[in-house]
Amino acid sequence: MTGFLASVATLDEMDAVRIGGADIVDLKDPAKGALGAWDSSALEAAVARWRGWGSEAPQLSATIGDQPMRPGIVLAAAERVAATGVPLVKLGVLADGAAACLAALRPLALRTRLIAVFFADLGVDLALVDAAADGGFAGVMVDTADKAAGGLRRHMDDAALAHFVAAARKRNLLTGLAGSLALADIAPLATLAPDYLGFRGALCAGGRTGRFDAEAVARVRDALKSRRAAA
Repeated sequence: MTGFLASVATLDEMDAVRIGGADIVDLKDPAKGALGAWDSSALEAAVARWRGWGSEAPQLSATIGDQPMRPGIVLAAAERVAATGVPLVKLGVLADGAAACLAALRPLALRTRLIAVFFADLGVDLALVDAAADGGFAGVMVDTADKAAGGLRRHMDDAALAHFVAAARKRNLLTGLAGSLALADIAPLATLAPDYLGFRGALCAGGRTGRFDAEAVARVRDALKSRRAAA
């Protein structure tokens, strides 16, 4: 069944999506880019709050920020996020220099669950799915880098996305799809059976940097639940 990842920018938004039924609470600062990172002290506060939720808590992930594909820089950024106790660490992967970065992260992947994020609008090289698996990554996902250039399905059709999900599943990787997704995207994308669909803008009034809207969260949750019930 396809889960619900909700990207949040504040501790209050964390609480809202927990109440709203998110399966993964994703710590991301949309004002800082596609994968904008929280600072370390904020991440530590978020981890403490998440741990206080107990055994019924959703999963917790966080991004490392928009980084150049230089192994030392990417590793340092991932280590910083992992050191705060976040269990799922997401990092953007660009084709240029990606293989070296994925290889450099292998030691960290032995102790932290890493998620490689590919960008549909910049091109997705399926060979890098294998490279992520070989590097010990826990999962892969497709997102979009330019949030003003349209949603995920504008840049990759459903057949290409299905191919991505199948390639990742073949390597036993967690799979996610995101990128300015709307309610209308849920039914066709859930049919592809990724492990989760990720949302930010659809949860806000006024776009991804706007005010969080509990009713919008509920609409996304209910749409995903209806797909699960139909499966």
